[in-house]
Formats: sequence, C-alpha cells, structure tokens
Amino acid sequence: MGKNKLKKFKEMEEIPFVFQYPWGRLQQEKFPFKEKWKEFFGNGNPVTLELGCGKGEYTVGLAQRFPERNFIGVDIKGARMWTGAKQALEEGLSNVAFLRTDIELLHHFFNKAEVDEIWITFPDPQMKKVSKRLTGSRMLNLYRDVMGDTGKINLKTDSPFLYNYTNLLIEHNNLSKVQDSKDLYGEEDNGEIPTFLKEIRTHYEQQWLQRGLSIKYISFLLNSGDQLEEPEGAEDLEKDTYRSYSRGYIQMPNMIKNE
Repeated sequence: MGKNKLKKFKEMEEIPFVFQYPWGRLQQEKFPFKEKWKEFFGNGNPVTLELGCGKGEYTVGLAQRFPERNFIGVDIKGARMWTGAKQALEEGLSNVAFLRTDIELLHHFFNKAEVDEIWITFPDPQMKKVSKRLTGSRMLNLYRDVMGDTGKINLKTDSPFLYNYTNLLIEHNNLSKVQDSKDLYGEEDNGEIPTFLKEIRTHYEQQWLQRGLSIKYISFLLNSGDQLEEPEGAEDLEKDTYRSYSRGYIQMPNMIKNE
C-alpha cells in the first residue's frame, strides 16, 4: 500500500465520524452503534445511506442541503472516502458519517428500519455478475433487512444497461416508482425532478458528462412483501459498449429503452 493511502487511513482513524470495519475487524468486535445511530447523531432524524460512496460527493452534498436528515457514506475503499470525510470535518457537518466496509455486511451495522433511504450513485453495472448488481434482487433483499416497509431507493447512473435492467426489475416485482428520467440533463425541466440532482455531481458523473453520455435517474419504494425476484429477459438487454473514461466510444442514445 502506498504511503499516501497509509496516511489517509491514519487520518481517518482520528476523525470521530469515520468507522473502519472490514470483515476481519467484525470477526474480533461488534460495531458499537448498531441500533444506536440516534445516540451517535444525537437526534432521531431519518438516516440515508450512500452505497459505494467513493469520494462521498452525495453524502456531503445531501448533508449540506438537508440538515434535518443524517447521511452515511458506505464504501470499502477508504482512500477515496477520505476526501468526503475531510470536507465534512472542515465544514463542521454534524449530520454526516462514513463507514468503510462491504455493502453486503450492512446488517452488522443497522437494525431493521434504521435506514430510511438509500442512494446508489454511478455503480459498476456488473453486466456479467447479477449477484453483484447494487439494484439486483439479491442486494435489494439485503437492503430490506435494514430499511422500513417503504424504504426509498435512488439510482443515478450513466449505464443504459443498468437503467433498463432496474426498470425491468421494478416492473417485474410491482415496486412503486417515484421518479424516472432517462436523460436528467437533457429533458425539459418540468419541476418534478429536484434541482439538487443536477447540482451535486460525482467524480465519475463529471467524466461521463464530458463524454456526452446521458445521465439517468430512477427512484422507487422498496415495498414490503415477498422476496424480490430477477426479471425475465434481463440478460438479453443490450450491454454497454464503453468501460472507462479513457477508452471506448460514446453510447448511442438509441440504446435506451423505448427510445
């Protein structure tokens, strides 16, 4: 591990709202604030998670705009998380926390109904690994373990494949869709999409916009009920043709569902 990463990990150990609990540490000790997040934040405000938070742009950006809510960024890569944690510390934000761990371990940190809302911002679409997709049925069923009966899921993505897949899953499982935009920056503003969705931009979002990619947004309710299932035909969806900022070509808009 590079000296810069080691320095960041060391600095995060001294930030009181950063918790580093990879699987190995959980084998040795329990997380102290499970069922006690109200005690940690000093209030009973709703808790929102940003999963795969990266540099924490949404965790911090949302916390700045909504002081009446608490926000927790979750990611296993601490060197990236350091950026958001340092910003929150410097700005004195009291409604922010960061948790370095695997997303699949959420049940070790939150009890049922402790989480009100989840944000998933520009995740790897995992086109070949359905079990790893952050909006896949397996992961959504895991989120149910820590959310209330009508927890809200927000997905912001550049990936046509993940956008179309998530829509199929929502329809197949009869979930309640709240908002849907297949071109967040290109559609005419009708007042239905919150303005902060365009104001808060992640590191990757900036890159995709520079390439001319459309940004998509879906929010839906994770209704209580039977275990969610994978939608039929999902693996027949056309795959994305680009991989990173430095290679590939711009995804053509006619690959978007129903366009």
